[in-house]
Amino acid sequence: MTAGIGVIGLYVHDQDEALDFYINKLGFVPHADNRNGNYRWLTVKHPDQRSFELGLFLPQEPVLDAATAQTMREMVAKGAMPPLVLVVDDCRAAYERMRTKGVEFTQEPMARFGGVDANLRDPSGNAWKMIEARA
Repeated sequence: MTAGIGVIGLYVHDQDEALDFYINKLGFVPHADNRNGNYRWLTVKHPDQRSFELGLFLPQEPVLDAATAQTMREMVAKGAMPPLVLVVDDCRAAYERMRTKGVEFTQEPMARFGGVDANLRDPSGNAWKMIEARA
């Protein structure tokens, strides 16, 4: 039996908008879309990393109480959550491809620390660092 982390969740303000962004702009593929009352379990996968899921979740009950859910929505919108890291083969090419699709970048590709990286945000405000894979 294999064990390990299977899902990392992001709080988003609109699951349909997030799904569209991650599939049509970043190139992820849909995986799970299940509902239990008002709760929706929505995940996507990176096409090259199929054993790992990225959850696109609303900050809501029953996971959070109403006041905490509101605080989390505000924190996400401000970009206060820790960034995630997306590794790509060619940072500059990925930047151009994503920029033409409307991805909001907060830093253009920059050579530093022996590699190339750029920063972007999803529609909810979640930060991503895009790093070029080292050979």
